Amino acid sequence: MSAPAAITDTVPPMRAPALRRRLATMVYEGVILFGVVFIAGYLFSTLTQQRNGLTHHDWLMSWIGLVLAAYFVYFWTHGGQTLPMKTWRLKVVDAHGQPVRPARALARHALAWLWFLPPLALHPLLSLAVPQTLAVFAVWVVLWAAAVWLDPARQFLHDRLAGTRIVAVQPATK
Repeated sequence: MSAPAAITDTVPPMRAPALRRRLATMVYEGVILFGVVFIAGYLFSTLTQQRNGLTHHDWLMSWIGLVLAAYFVYFWTHGGQTLPMKTWRLKVVDAHGQPVRPARALARHALAWLWFLPPLALHPLLSLAVPQTLAVFAVWVVLWAAAVWLDPARQFLHDRLAGTRIVAVQPATK
């Protein structure tokens, strides 16, 4: 009886992609998300008859947050890859190399906001000027990315906390 437990506890060898490749994927993802956010914002503005940017601003931000969560959770649970991840041959899996379930994908999405929220929260708290906020943001992102070298599996902290990993996938053969 203990043999099957030992088999299920083993993790298949998964190669962590280079940090440069993961960061390039994030930049590409930002380009794609510009379009996703634009369409979501346009749809919201049209359906609510929004006349200026301040009307229903909180609802708009909530809507965009929901759309972003749906985008990532859908793609991470249906193949483990967004378009940029396919391009750069990266995939999200759970800690055991299995496909990510919706709850874990949602947790990963929420924890990924740690890339952005802490430095942005300092802007109003410390009354920082925009250039200072951008400098703090840049330093934070560099430190957050560099933390990958402290992890034995070379995974980002949000992946470690969410129980997921980014792995390199081989190109499809024809």
